Formats: sequence, structure tokens, C-alpha cells
Amino acid sequence: VLLAAAVCTKAGKAIVSRQFVEMTRTRIEGLLAAFPKLMNTGKQHTFVETESVRYVYQPMEKLYMVLITTKNSNILEDLETLRLFSRVIPEYCRALEENEISEHCFDLIFAFDEIVALGYRENVNLAQIRTFTEMDSHEEKVFRAVRETQEREAKAEMRRKAKELQQARRDAERQGKKAPGFGGFGSSAVSGGTTAAMITETIIETEKPKVAPAPTRPSGPSKALKLGAKGKEVDNFVDKLKSEGENIMTSVGKRSTEAAKVLAPPVNMESVHMKIEEKISLSCGRDGGLQNMELHGMIMLHISDEKFARIRLHVENEDKRGVQLQTHPNVDKKLFTAESQIGLKNPEKSFPINSDVGVLKWRLQTTEESFIPLTINCWPSESGNSCDVNIEYELQEESLELNDVVITIPLPSGVGAPVIGEIDGEYRHDSRRNLLEWCLPVIDAKNKSGSLEFSIAGQPNDFFPVQVSFVSKKNYCNIQVTKVTQVEGNSPVRFSTETTFLVDKYEIL
Repeated sequence: VLLAAAVCTKAGKAIVSRQFVEMTRTRIEGLLAAFPKLMNTGKQHTFVETESVRYVYQPMEKLYMVLITTKNSNILEDLETLRLFSRVIPEYCRALEENEISEHCFDLIFAFDEIVALGYRENVNLAQIRTFTEMDSHEEKVFRAVRETQEREAKAEMRRKAKELQQARRDAERQGKKAPGFGGFGSSAVSGGTTAAMITETIIETEKPKVAPAPTRPSGPSKALKLGAKGKEVDNFVDKLKSEGENIMTSVGKRSTEAAKVLAPPVNMESVHMKIEEKISLSCGRDGGLQNMELHGMIMLHISDEKFARIRLHVENEDKRGVQLQTHPNVDKKLFTAESQIGLKNPEKSFPINSDVGVLKWRLQTTEESFIPLTINCWPSESGNSCDVNIEYELQEESLELNDVVITIPLPSGVGAPVIGEIDGEYRHDSRRNLLEWCLPVIDAKNKSGSLEFSIAGQPNDFFPVQVSFVSKKNYCNIQVTKVTQVEGNSPVRFSTETTFLVDKYEIL
């Protein structure tokens, strides 16, 4: 019978311990504290025995993986179990260090429970343990899909009802009558055009953020189920923990929060707001040479005030790479060609209000190597059983400022963590997906090049394709809106601009 599985320091201090039979904390701590004193240095044994128990162990850098078993347990089976335990730990921990083990202690305990149940070894391998601990449920996916459909239907129904109320109010005003009363807002019918207008406007306003508004029922408490109620309870629970001094980690990943900061829209959006968005798709060869680069850009116009619906955008195009421009069918193409202005074909018409309208798009496709914004040179070289990998980046387009850059290098599976030599920036080792992520907060003209060196067992082909992702607030093609004027009077209009340059695909094959 397997009594316990533990990861401890060389001094016998328990970092993580899972007991598979009833044992007190003092008993397990006493057994682990006695373990280092029992080991005979210089002997090649992987187990030691006392009068009551047997320790089967494996050294892991500065730590030990220890199984405590009864003396009549099968030593061959225990050694096989120990090997599986030792392979599980690098799956969850990037480094075999005390703080890393402590940080992932619950993940390890859940994995330990998949290997041993009530003291006896389960017939599982590493891939099955990974699947079981992920707890991927088809039923849960179906439930979530059904719930999202119900939420969408509820929102659509709410919008339909709001439009009906608004239409009824308009009809009543047109006929000079009082607006009719609407049921569902209390026991008595609502009378008077002003009150009906207030109700209708409230519903129309709540439609904007696209959240289903709950109908107000002032008469008595409601016991009906509410969408999103669980989220409030969770928030309250988290707030309580915070008030008691607990340090709560948010579930949103570091990468997504950084990207959100970079791509956050301007705080003060004007009545005329423009989004200039570009996406790049690029494939390079590992020995140099651009296989294909395709870039798509678009200007989206959003007008929130009817006063500024009849306007013209003055576009400045300083691109010298041969970008193909295309205007919206309703935009006056001759005006754009002659004066670089975007305006409607019929000057009497207005741009749509409160919706994003694409007015100009462009495309660049090339195999010209000098057009690559960020070059990546990955150079793996074999040395004995391992492979030394040197990888460097260089910013070709110095006018750009790339934020939250992540260069992802695939690693061979089952060979452990890479040994990092020199590095500019930071790195993350994802042992589950066998990836090394080289993270750089900013690449610009001041920080245009950098390198990373690491070594790991493998072949040169194991480290491709290298993938790159980044976000930028400066666009690649130098196309900007410099001025906005009204059609009548040519007076200037205040406007705001939001520029983003994103990666669709960027890989070195």
C-alpha cells in the first residue's frame, strides 16, 4: 500500500504531500524529517527502510520526490509509480524549485490523486492524467451554448419590445393623443405621454451596451431566476476576501490585460470617431527570404451626432510601397482621386449615425524582403546530444512601435525545460504545449534588436515554425485622416482617431 507521496527539500521539509490513508500532519512531517538522516551517501539505492515504512525516492535537482509505502509493498511497482510521479511534476512546474512547487501545489495534488486511489496505483499514463485533470466536459459546452442562445434571444426580444413601445409613442404623438398604457410596469396602467416616453427612452438607452435589461416590477419581491445573478454573488465573495486582506489573483491572463491596455480606445471619443485598423499576414523562410506578406487596412467611421453627419474626411497618404486603395461604393471616387477627400456621392445625403461604417480600405501584397517590419533569425546548431539555439530580432521599420511582442518557439516534447543563456527581455516555458515564449514589452527605434540563447535536447527542425504576435498604436502604411470638414461651409469638425496594427499570422517556417 502506498501511504503518501511528497515533494520535500534535501533537509526533509515537506513542500507538497498527499496522504492516501488516514495520517496526521505531525506523523507525515516526522517521517519526512527523518528521511534525509536515513539515506546512506555514496550508495546507489533508491529506497531506504525503517522498522515500520519504506521510503522510495528520486532526487530532482535540490528536491526529492518521495513515496512512503508499507514494507510488504511491491518495490518494482513502487519504482514504476515513482517514475510516473517524477514525470508529472515538470508538466505543471517550469522549474524544480520550492516556490514553483508551492505555487502549483493544488495542480500537483489533483494529478497525484489520478495516479493513486486509496493507496493503490491506478492504471494511467501521463496523457490520461493530463486529460483527466483538464476536466473537459462535452455536457458543459452544450449547456454553455444553450445558455448563450437563450441570452441572445432574450436580448433580441427586449430590443423588439423597445421598438414597439417607441413606435406606439410616436403614433400617439402624431395623432395628438395620450400615449397608451403599457402592462408589466406595475399594477396600474401608465398614463400620459411623458411617462410613456420616459419608459421607452429608458429601454432604448439600455439597448446600447447590448445587455438584456431586466423588466422593472415594483410590486413585491420576485423569485424568478435572473441571468447573471451568479456573477454578482462571486463578485461579492471576492470583495469579502479582499476586505479580509486576501490577495486575489484575477483570472485574466497577463498577455490579454497588456493587449487590452495597448488597444484601449481613447478616453474622450468625439462625435466623429475613426478607427484605423491594419492586419498583417506574413510567412518567411528560415534561411531568409519572404514567401508572402499580405496587409489589409481599413478606416471605420463612427458618428454619434446628427449635426456632423454630412462631412468630408481629408486623407493624407504618404505610402511609397504601392498600396492598392479602394473606397466604399457610396463614396465619391472622383473626389477622393482628385483631392484625397472622402465624401458621399450625393452631398445632400448623410453618413449613418451610431454605427461603424467602412469608408476606405487598402491592401498590400509583396514578396519584397525589405518590407518585412520585424525580421527574426533563428539559428539552431547541434552540439552532442543537445541543440544550441540562437534567435535574434531586428526592427526594419523604425517608425513603428511594437508593444507586447511574443516570439513563440516550439520545443521537442519529453526533454524537460530549456537552459537559458543570454536573454533580452523575459521568457515563459509552457511545458504542456512544449513552447518557449520570448516576451518583449516594447520594440522601437531605441530597442530595435535583441537576442536569446538557450540549449535543449533536440534536432534543428524541432524549433520551427517560429511564430510572432504583437500590437501597435502606429499603422504600417502611412495613411492618416488629417482633417474633417462639414460639406456646407467647409468649417472644421473636431474628431478622434484610434489606430491599431495587429498580427493575423506571422511565422518563420
